[in-house]
Amino acid sequence: MSNSKLPEGRAENKTQEETPMELYQVDPTHDVRWAELVERHPKASGFHTVAWLETLQRTYGYEPVVFTTSPPTSELKNGLVFCRVESWLTGRRLVSLPFSDHCEPICDSAEDVNFLIRHLQTELGHQGWKYLELRPINGHFGQPGDETGLLPAARYFLHTLSLRPDLNELFRGLDRDSVQRRIQRAEQADLVEKCGRSENLLKDFYSLFVKTRGRHHLPPTPYAWFRNLAQCQGKALEIRLAYKDETPVSAILTLQFRDVVYYKYGCSDARFNKYGATPWLLWSAIAAGKSNGAREFDMGRTEADNAGLLAFKNHWVPQPKQLIYWRYPHTSSINSADDLKLKLAKHLFSSMPNRLLTITGRLIYRHIG
Repeated sequence: MSNSKLPEGRAENKTQEETPMELYQVDPTHDVRWAELVERHPKASGFHTVAWLETLQRTYGYEPVVFTTSPPTSELKNGLVFCRVESWLTGRRLVSLPFSDHCEPICDSAEDVNFLIRHLQTELGHQGWKYLELRPINGHFGQPGDETGLLPAARYFLHTLSLRPDLNELFRGLDRDSVQRRIQRAEQADLVEKCGRSENLLKDFYSLFVKTRGRHHLPPTPYAWFRNLAQCQGKALEIRLAYKDETPVSAILTLQFRDVVYYKYGCSDARFNKYGATPWLLWSAIAAGKSNGAREFDMGRTEADNAGLLAFKNHWVPQPKQLIYWRYPHTSSINSADDLKLKLAKHLFSSMPNRLLTITGRLIYRHIG
C-alpha cells in the first residue's frame, strides 16, 4: 500500500478501539451526502462546498477526499475534508484545504476528530504522505489531553466583522480616518462601480491583481483559478470594480455561503489610491451582503509580519482572532531552511517583470498548496 489510495468505503488495517467507530472515505464532489452535510452543519463554511473543491480540482489537479465514521449506506454525520496534493517538487501530502483561509473539521465532538486523525496518522507512511495539515478556526489541538500529536505549523490573524448591527451603527464602528473618511472621499470622486461575473470584469480584475502582486514581488495566482472559481461558484461569487473615467482603479472578489460573505481577494492600481476606492468597494460589499441576509463579513487570514495589510484590516476589525494551522508530523513551514528559501525566492521575484511573474505563477502554484 506504499503509494495506493485508501480503499473506497471501509478502511483496512483498523486498530482495535473500545469505540465501535470505523473509518470510511468518500468523494465529496460525487457523493451527494457531503453537500447535504455542508448545507446543514453549523461548522461548514464556503471552503467546504463542492464548488470550492471543484475549483481546486479543475485548476491544480488536486483530488478532494473526505474521511468519516459514517458507513456508505447511512447519512453522513461528520467528515474531515482534504485534498491530496501530489507534487514532484514539494512532495505528497494531505491538506485541509489548499489555498483556503480556514477549514473546520465537520464533527460534533473532539472524540470524532481525534479518531479520524489518529487513523490517518497510521496511514501516513503507507501512503507516502509527508504530512497532514488542518486549518481549523477553533482547534482543540495542543490542549491538555490532546493525543493527536498535531503541532502548530503557521500562525495568522483572522478578521471577521459582525453584520448584525444596522448599517449606520456598522459605519460608526469603523475607523474614522482610515475607513469612514476614505469611503466618503470615494463617494465624492465620481467613481463608477460595476459588479458581476462577466468575462470583461474578470479580465479587468485580473489586470489589477497582476499589478498588485507585482508591487509585492510575488507571482499572481493563475487566471484559470479565477475563471474556474467564477464558473463553479455562480451567483455566490461577486467581482466589484471601481472605475475612474473608465480606468479600473480597484477591485475585490467576494463569495457568499449561507449568512457569511468572504472577502477573498483585493487589488488596486496604486496611482489612484488617493480616491479610497478599496474601502468604498468593501463597504458596498458589506451593504449588499447584509441585504442578502449575511450576518458576518470574513476578511480572511493575514500574516503577522504583513504590517500594512494587518493595519488595514485592524481598522475594520480591531480585535482579530488567532488562526493556527496544525500539522503531523511537525514539519514547520516557517523553519529556518524554509525561511531562507522564501527570502531567496522573493529576491528572485523582485527582479522579474509582471509578465514573467505571471508565467511563474502558472507553473508553481499547484506545488505550494
